[in-house]
Amino acid sequence: MSQVQVLVGTKKGAFLLAADGTRQRWEIQGPLFSGWEMYHLKGSPADPNRIYASQTSGWFGQIIQRSDDGGRTWFTPGGETLPDPYSPPAGASNRFVYDTSPETGRPLTTHQGYDGTQHPWTFKRVWHLEPSLDDPDTVYAGVEDAALFRSTDGGRSWHELAGLRGHETGAQWQPGAGGLCLHTILLVPGNPERLFVAISAAGAFRSDDGGRSWQPINRGLKSNFLPDPDATVGHCVHRIALHPARPNVLFMQKHWDVMRSDDAGDSWREVSGNLPSDFGFPIVVHAHEPETIYVVPIQNDSEHFPPEGRLRVYRSRTGGGDWEPLTNGLPQRHCYVNVLRGAMAVDRLEPCGVYFGTTGGQVYASADAGDHWQAIAEHLPAVLSVEVQTLP
Repeated sequence: MSQVQVLVGTKKGAFLLAADGTRQRWEIQGPLFSGWEMYHLKGSPADPNRIYASQTSGWFGQIIQRSDDGGRTWFTPGGETLPDPYSPPAGASNRFVYDTSPETGRPLTTHQGYDGTQHPWTFKRVWHLEPSLDDPDTVYAGVEDAALFRSTDGGRSWHELAGLRGHETGAQWQPGAGGLCLHTILLVPGNPERLFVAISAAGAFRSDDGGRSWQPINRGLKSNFLPDPDATVGHCVHRIALHPARPNVLFMQKHWDVMRSDDAGDSWREVSGNLPSDFGFPIVVHAHEPETIYVVPIQNDSEHFPPEGRLRVYRSRTGGGDWEPLTNGLPQRHCYVNVLRGAMAVDRLEPCGVYFGTTGGQVYASADAGDHWQAIAEHLPAVLSVEVQTLP
């Protein structure tokens, strides 16, 4: 029987939640790296034992960890092996190499602000790790301030794909409330040259040449907080998602508005439909039904809690427009948690499992595509990310 492992990153460490294919009884391992902010953990599709993890600390900075045995032991590629997953790294480091601008050939060591002045560029943390679909040693990292890195040696060294940060619109990018973060990276099965990324607050971008050059894909987005609501860049995109069987169809949860593209991002249309609020952070696609998507609406951009204090996941089986609330097993009174952009995921079992974590420290799971929910962890630190491994 297949197994499921849920990788949970929190404000104070990481947790691994494991169950068999019935997904009814769960074992919890953790906290791993307690006290560290674990922004993202993700397993390699090419190796079920390989997991990458991003951890950061105000004292020790940013570190990428790696496990080659499913999370039992960890080490820092390029640094020292850790004796156990509960200890902070000592003297460990990863090598990040800033690249040169493809336009000028000069090192991209500064960033031009709105005032036209150059500011020293550095990144604060790794928001998102996206392992290659077919090579366990290749992995992408999206960072804050917004830039994209790639490692081809299992995380020992990271080289910037400078065409993104060197894009001609870079001076118009601005930080969202969470910072100027590259928080989403999407890879396309069978087409390694195509990549999608999303940046808050710049928008969505696509590369068709393996990350060397990029184009904004924001036509159809409208943001009233911008001087030009229909601008090419500057939109606060919270998350984008696709189904691997239909990689030209993209779904987006934006700062207001749920959006859909049927042409790989060349144009977008709103599919918020009958949602009680079209503000939220995560959006995911059902593993087997490309037209079934999930969002978690919250009140608005200043009140980050569910409308009416009722925690409801909304599902559309029509690719947006028509939405149904999923509430069975979720708190429907006095619930004021939030679900962050990286804190929702699906598994590949049948029926499809859906998972999300909250800022209140709960992790909820549904083994029947959202019809029924159970809390599989409670009283954790605030959840930053949720990913799922479906294991043989």
